Amino acid sequence: MKAVVLSSGGLDSTTCLAISVDKLGSDNVSAVSIFYGQRHSKELECANNVARWYGVSHYEFDAGELMKFSDSALLNTSSKSLEKSDYAEQVEKNPRIATYVPFRNGLMISMAATFADGLYKDDNVKLYIGVHQDDAAINAYADCSKEFIDAMGEAVKIGTYGKIELVAPFVGKNKADIVKVGLDLKVPYELTRSCYERGDKPCGKCATCLDRAAAFAANGVKDPALEE
Repeated sequence: MKAVVLSSGGLDSTTCLAISVDKLGSDNVSAVSIFYGQRHSKELECANNVARWYGVSHYEFDAGELMKFSDSALLNTSSKSLEKSDYAEQVEKNPRIATYVPFRNGLMISMAATFADGLYKDDNVKLYIGVHQDDAAINAYADCSKEFIDAMGEAVKIGTYGKIELVAPFVGKNKADIVKVGLDLKVPYELTRSCYERGDKPCGKCATCLDRAAAFAANGVKDPALEE
């Protein structure tokens, strides 16, 4: 058995990487990162650092051309500014929030499945993705919902003759649950990045920064990425 982990360099996917390495060993795990034109491209640097820390192979692919017609606020080409509020406030103003990227998880899962099928020709593969309930709640990101992941998982299974299994260990859990698992596994959260803004330091005000801060606070610990 092998594993491929969709790695953004953030908290959720890095915890998935830790789980896969804990279960299968670093020699049997690969990390995949997708560039899609995101403004916060520093996350890819973090994904590379995390992969190096775990001693797994890291692959990066470019899907930016597919997103050039999107006006998502997460893209370098967008004129939209990031909302500095939580997802509940954003959804109340607009059900399709500004940071939604068209079918992003569907695209990434498909690309990773194609990659995994070719890389591990003679092995079954678990394909990990770090979606969780907080992102799916109030339909902020429809492609993080259990319904979406179940449907994509079935499509991947059928399309690869049962070879690849989509694994989303946190689909019914919140970010605080993820941090709890990660702390037990000694995940190097100081290497990760969740912020959607550009720059070297997290802004602390965008929705994903707010969610991350709340998750660490719920576990009674400081976010190591913010410690001097």
